[in-house]
Amino acid sequence: MSKTVTPYQDEQATKKEQVADMFNNIAKTYDFLNHFLSLGIDVIWRKKAINELKADQPRHILDVATGTGDFAFEALSILRPEKITGVDISQGMLDIAKQKIAKRGLSDRFEVKLGDSEKLPFSDSTFDAITVAYGVRNFENLEKGMADMFRVLKPGGKAVVLEFSKPKAFPIKQLYNFYFNYITPGIGKLFSKDARAYTYLPESVAAFPDGKNFTAIMDKVGFKNTKNRPLAFGICSIYTGVK
Repeated sequence: MSKTVTPYQDEQATKKEQVADMFNNIAKTYDFLNHFLSLGIDVIWRKKAINELKADQPRHILDVATGTGDFAFEALSILRPEKITGVDISQGMLDIAKQKIAKRGLSDRFEVKLGDSEKLPFSDSTFDAITVAYGVRNFENLEKGMADMFRVLKPGGKAVVLEFSKPKAFPIKQLYNFYFNYITPGIGKLFSKDARAYTYLPESVAAFPDGKNFTAIMDKVGFKNTKNRPLAFGICSIYTGVK
């Protein structure tokens, strides 16, 4: 990654602090905008990512950057694990996740904690599987974050990362860039109190080392059998690796 992209132009605050502030600011409109801006396709992508763990049948899953919990709820439904633990640096997002957990009566199977993805508050070799949906590009130190996920994963456990990537084929690339750089910020500004959050989105995707560059980072921190599976002409990608 050539430069660190941050949500706000605040030289006093770290990227981590700025990301937490941003998600606190947009927490109440996040779910609505997520589904609206992706035209509902994000649900299909989530299911494809979760299905990567079907054969593994993990009993305890860690969902990093869990946000409002949508990915974890889908994983509970598809994989039927004994427990999912979600961790996020935004208390605002976790407050909404907690409301959803209580409403669905899932507090015995899904718990959330405030925590830093680069210093996960868990012992070594704790989880059977780790998932991250649209979270790794927000890490302040990507390699450090991936290394800590590797640390808390049990030997033989699998990590599944779902993240935006950059399509290369014409005309998908051009349409994608136009939508991400012009339509998304406009809609975000209309519905969210934090317009900057939705200009940060395309900037963070553009700066993210996707494809082989990301699997190289996974390889470097110790993951084996790393794979990159592009979805929707490369708009999104599923990355997997085993400890």
